[in-house]
Amino acid sequence: MKKLATLFTDSYNEFRHVRTLTATGMFGAVSLVLGYFTLAVGDYVKIGFSTIANQFVYYLFGPVVGGVFGGVMDILKYLMKPVGGYFPGLTLVCVTAGVIYGLFYYKKPISLWRILAAELVVAVVCNIGMNTFCLSIILGKGFFALLPARILKNLIMWPIHSLLFYTIGKTVEASGVFHLLKRQEDQSMR
Repeated sequence: MKKLATLFTDSYNEFRHVRTLTATGMFGAVSLVLGYFTLAVGDYVKIGFSTIANQFVYYLFGPVVGGVFGGVMDILKYLMKPVGGYFPGLTLVCVTAGVIYGLFYYKKPISLWRILAAELVVAVVCNIGMNTFCLSIILGKGFFALLPARILKNLIMWPIHSLLFYTIGKTVEASGVFHLLKRQEDQSMR
């Protein structure tokens, strides 16, 4: 339990660094651009890859920054490309996903099993559970009527998102970008 509290405290303290705001802004811009390449498959299934950029924020800055970032990005994406009315429940889904990803990734090495586990938990809790519930309210359709298509979409996207983030994350890690950010963090602590 103490480890969990430390994880949240350390992530909260990331807000004190200018590099946190700069990096989240850059990753947010990439996420917004990738959001334009989202494919809508029917009224209630969308396939997109903007979460790949978001996951770098969760990895670098943890659950607190990740939750705030997820909520802000949801609102910004809605303002940039409004589809229907704004529903705060969907923003809560994004905040929850940011916290979950942050718990799995923050201060931990990138590994395929960790990414698969994080993607599975987010898919089940946020995408299939919470998001389907929100969509059932918005669309006025039954939860169980929406569920099969949502499960199928998440089963298909789970390994795809996992492998994409793993491959890109390992490549960025090998290039030394994460090391530079961490070294800058160490220098700013002095």
